[in-house]
Amino acid sequence: MKLSKINRVTHRDLGYLIAGMTIIYAISGFALNHKHDWNPSYIIDNRSFTTDLSINRETFDDRTAEDILKGLGGKAEYKTYHFPDGNRLTIYIDGGVVQVDAETGEATLQRISRRPLFYQVNFLHYNPGKLWKYFSDIFCVSLFIVTITGLFILKGRNGITRRGAILTIIGIILPLIFLFIY
Repeated sequence: MKLSKINRVTHRDLGYLIAGMTIIYAISGFALNHKHDWNPSYIIDNRSFTTDLSINRETFDDRTAEDILKGLGGKAEYKTYHFPDGNRLTIYIDGGVVQVDAETGEATLQRISRRPLFYQVNFLHYNPGKLWKYFSDIFCVSLFIVTITGLFILKGRNGITRRGAILTIIGIILPLIFLFIY
């Protein structure tokens, strides 16, 4: 079998094999690149409300905490409460927390939930364990092989000896420019 045919077959088959993994890494990479704009793994919902229930540290109990939660609407599964300081009440619920000013009744509800799809792919992107590390290493080597074999598929003016060489050099220079800028 000719070297060019081996090159094409390797490039094609390995490319198909890693296509799905590339999509997963692309989604999580995009999300993580923008982590300063949004939380890529969690949805954080903050709402303000006021309660008219009387809150007294000495008489406060689980029942009163549940009454506060009933006023929120929706389902808020009560866990426990505590007073971290004199006038501040913290009620813990499943997936969040309620903070109440005992004097004014002003309160905030913060719920945290996993962002669908993004939480899972970001988990993989952060390299969760030893087996995934080896899987990622194999994926990295596969990307390298697909890239190298891809360089030699086309011949002539669009191949690696002309246009392909210019574009490959630009592809190397661009990240270096950003490296020097930052």
